Amino acid sequence: MEKLEQKKDERITARVSASIREKLEYAASLQGATLNQFLVSSAIHEAEHVIERERVLHLNQKESEVYLRLLAEPPQPNERLMAAFRSYQDDSLHVER
Repeated sequence: MEKLEQKKDERITARVSASIREKLEYAASLQGATLNQFLVSSAIHEAEHVIERERVLHLNQKESEVYLRLLAEPPQPNERLMAAFRSYQDDSLHVER
């Protein structure tokens, strides 16, 4: 986990039921952490998991073979792709820079 060395001046709050708070406090105590430390650590861990899941493409064996074959031998562009490319070029010429 990344070490958080930035100034801690932001606050996040959440309203939870008493039973949820008790469960979170118990889990924190099992790790020897304060409730705040536990919540921040858990949230960061989950955020990293979500980000990684969205950034990484997981393929099975057959999908990987198809993907690698397409990279090695890409198909010729069809008319729809060429039309989309021309449209993109036309649109990008009319954008103010």
